[in-house]
Amino acid sequence: MRKIDLIVVHCSATRADMPLSPEQLEQMHRQRGFKCCGYHFYVRRDGKICTMRPVQQEGAHAKGFNRNSIGVCYEGGLDEQGRPADTRTELQKRALRVLVRVLAMDFQTRRIVGHRDLSPDLDGDGVVEPEEWTKMCPCFDVATEL
Repeated sequence: MRKIDLIVVHCSATRADMPLSPEQLEQMHRQRGFKCCGYHFYVRRDGKICTMRPVQQEGAHAKGFNRNSIGVCYEGGLDEQGRPADTRTELQKRALRVLVRVLAMDFQTRRIVGHRDLSPDLDGDGVVEPEEWTKMCPCFDVATEL
């Protein structure tokens, strides 16, 4: 088993009014040249947790951080107009909390971040601020919620 010390939360960057099945997510990643979906888990709007890639296998979800992390993605992240937004349903919020807690306990990790939190610290002050985010994903503050 590989060493895991990081959980990275993502959104699928799809509109809240347009469902994205696990099969469609997998196809999107294959079209980008991946062998399979880059995320390990996918949380649907109804709270269903789908296993997308074996945890033992390195992910393809956060460049430079894949070797030691688990990627968790939720369906959504864009509002009906296609703008970044926290579109998680209450069922998704609950499922994400449970999934992340179980993974953190199983792998003895306390470092849980959103994809945007892995952006470079451009001003070197030790904090990645909103103006430094390379993307909005996952469109909510993981540190305060998970």
